[in-house]
Amino acid sequence: MNPYTAAMDATEPHLLVVDDDARLRDLLRRYLTDRGFRVTTAGDAAEARRKLDGLAFDLLVLDVMMPGEDGIQLTASLRASSRIPILLLTAKAESVDRIDGLERGADDYLTKPFEPRELVLRIRNILQRVASEAERTAVLRLGEYRLDLRRAELSRGEEPVRLTSAEQSLLAALAAQPGEAVSRAALAEAAAMGGNLRAVDVQITRLRRKIERDPRFPRYLQTVRGTGYVLKPD
Repeated sequence: MNPYTAAMDATEPHLLVVDDDARLRDLLRRYLTDRGFRVTTAGDAAEARRKLDGLAFDLLVLDVMMPGEDGIQLTASLRASSRIPILLLTAKAESVDRIDGLERGADDYLTKPFEPRELVLRIRNILQRVASEAERTAVLRLGEYRLDLRRAELSRGEEPVRLTSAEQSLLAALAAQPGEAVSRAALAEAAAMGGNLRAVDVQITRLRRKIERDPRFPRYLQTVRGTGYVLKPD
């Protein structure tokens, strides 16, 4: 699930609309609500921060020209710790302003005045792109095998591959850091093996039999001498 999705109704993306123009805020709230979104509003960056701290949102619709902290500054600040999608609204039509917003981390940019239907299309396009990216990053490919990170499930084509709880724990720990070596001690802890490093080696051998074409020469689940193991997906 998208990490910014609120827990209420997953069928209705939750938007935070931030604009110092109360009339425009209300118009956007009503229009977007009629188009199937849940909408929360804020009048400035400070109020937006408070609401971001207390609620989960799928996307931020953010006016650039606001008193105090403007939309560009808020975007740059949020990007230091958050990947929430941001659509900037501004009366500035110069390309340098659009480029500045995108360089600071905005996902898209819409110039005022705008056609409300275009705003909805842009919002839906961003949400669809984010959902597609989340789906891709939630799955690792190991040759003909597919590892679903959200469920810690391994499959070969349409057929599930049975994993023991220990194998599942080890694979999940390795998949959390693809391409990076994970120590045997850390793997033993992840799989609740009580520090039994030999048990880790045994389980890794069993995993290799399930995912490697030739377990003697592993392609995906490799040994890092003196450290532990590394998972190297396609």
